[in-house]
Amino acid sequence: MTQGFIFDYGGTLDTDGYHWGRMIWHAFERAGVAVSEADFREAYVYGERAMDADDLVGPDDTFRQTLDLKLRLEMSRLVEGGRWQVSEAEVAEKHAAVLADLYNKVKSTTRKNRALLEALGREYPLVLVSNFYGNLHRVLVEFGLDAIFREVIESAAVGIRKPDPRIFQLGVDVLGLRADEVVVVGDSFRNDILPAKESGCHAFWLKGEGWTAETCDESIPDRVISSLSEIMDKPLP
Repeated sequence: MTQGFIFDYGGTLDTDGYHWGRMIWHAFERAGVAVSEADFREAYVYGERAMDADDLVGPDDTFRQTLDLKLRLEMSRLVEGGRWQVSEAEVAEKHAAVLADLYNKVKSTTRKNRALLEALGREYPLVLVSNFYGNLHRVLVEFGLDAIFREVIESAAVGIRKPDPRIFQLGVDVLGLRADEVVVVGDSFRNDILPAKESGCHAFWLKGEGWTAETCDESIPDRVISSLSEIMDKPLP
């Protein structure tokens, strides 16, 4: 029987299953940022690599500051590469619009999921396992999620990144349970579901809009859900 849960953060608790690349692209569309999706994708990957490689995010940076930086890197890449030919004033206008749009959506989503996690946490111990930039504790405080989890295991702190299954074993160890007593909940089939199953855990796939259109074997996760509210809809493994 299930005795504890491990949750992913980005794309799971903050976007309800939407990959962050897709979240930002749709915000670009809503704001009328006139670039191709292919050009955006290149800029998104560039920004993510720069943030990981150059230690641009400090441990005390809020999520809003992190998102602001992410958007500045992406938009600068598009302008400098000549793929978005606009004035500095328009860049600033679009940047502000996209930032406000996304931040408000994240606040709304995390508020809803916080209530669900608090209820679940009254019955089961919860651990967070995430690939993040080194400021996840600050982000959890920002959204009122800091008191919910027994432990937060962040890739930047432990030196192990998903899809390495060892990072999930760290979560199992913190819970003090066997792997087959733990359910992992995440949005990424590659980074969450496959390594969770490899580590011996059960896995619930929060299936939303992914970064790629890859075909995934839906018989591998123990359950496919479209909302975190579905976690307790059926008996647990």
